[in-house]
Amino acid sequence: MNIIETISRKIGTLVVFGIPVIVGGGIVYHFAQSFPAMFAFEAVLVLAALGFVSK
Repeated sequence: MNIIETISRKIGTLVVFGIPVIVGGGIVYHFAQSFPAMFAFEAVLVLAALGFVSK
C-alpha cells in the first residue's frame, strides 16, 4: 500500500468510529443523564478506534 491508501484507510476507520461516538454518546446521555457516563463511553470508543488505526 502506498501512503495515500494508508492515510485514506485510517481516516475511513476514524469516520466509522466517529458516527457511533456522536450518536451513542447522545443515547448514553439520554438514559444515564450523566456527562461522566457519556465521556467514559466515548473514551472507550476512542481507545478502540486508536487501536484499529495503529495497526
